[in-house]
Amino acid sequence: MKISRRDLLAGSGVAALGGYAAWDGSRRRAAALPPAPSTAAVAVVKASSYSAALTQRILEGIRACGLNVRGKHVLLKPNLVEFDPSTCINTNVAVIAAAYEAFSSLGAANVFIGEGPGHRRDTHALAEMAQYRGDLSNFDALFVDLNRDDVSPVQGFADRERIYLPNSALRADLIVSLAKMKTHHWAGATLSMKNFFGLVPGAVYGWPKNELHQVGIPESIVELNRIFHKSFAIVDGIVGMEGNGPIQGTPKSVGVLVMGNDLPAVDATCCRIMGIDPSKIEYLQMASDKLGVTEEARIEQRGEPIASVRTNFQLIKEFHDLRLA
Repeated sequence: MKISRRDLLAGSGVAALGGYAAWDGSRRRAAALPPAPSTAAVAVVKASSYSAALTQRILEGIRACGLNVRGKHVLLKPNLVEFDPSTCINTNVAVIAAAYEAFSSLGAANVFIGEGPGHRRDTHALAEMAQYRGDLSNFDALFVDLNRDDVSPVQGFADRERIYLPNSALRADLIVSLAKMKTHHWAGATLSMKNFFGLVPGAVYGWPKNELHQVGIPESIVELNRIFHKSFAIVDGIVGMEGNGPIQGTPKSVGVLVMGNDLPAVDATCCRIMGIDPSKIEYLQMASDKLGVTEEARIEQRGEPIASVRTNFQLIKEFHDLRLA
């Protein structure tokens, strides 16, 4: 479907939101959301390395959270951003392979993989560098380049009239955010919710998808999670990234997978594991009690307690005030 960028943005303006009143006050958008939960289950499962029995650990977390995928079409959305052999930018291929095996074994009708990197135009070349193509059996048959997928309009996106999104993502019964546990030089942390930036098609909005930055990073994170609220998160914290993430940071071993149906609760839990105060992460403030739960007292911790796996991540100086006491 050929649509010019001028047509897409017509009438939508370019000024970023000066807050989040436009989303918060919209009756139509609020009506489209399920009721906000009072509690949420989050599973923290130890995994010492990528050679561990990851399929069994992922199944453990899925069952702990009560997720049923029988008969569903499941999209696995890894975090495939860039490639640098000296660090750990992307979701490890072993986690993707284990997730594919786990969801297939639970009776999903179809499990496929999709990503739309924000920097690289050649998604398949990036997938090959990251060893996705070589290590995932039948990768080309399973993979959808969301940057170049056919698109459909979704009405309302922050202060925009509409946004065009990939049909493969819109048609999925469940999107599994296979995120990487990382710091982020603008958002503070990038976890399961921020990973949905890869659902926005580069063929429509360009590289590096500056439209989302014009809307506002926190606003765009929340809007994408509002639209794609039928989701589950598996955050790869076996080896995360600290410092100047999400690309130029350094590896940080934590040895965990963090899972749950409530993505704000998962991200808040990841922040606490990383030694970051989730109440100081703007997108989590916006999402709290609208899209999910972020208060620790309302998160039902399954598996490992946070205290047993807490590993303080190095933060760039601009974010030292995010440190959890």
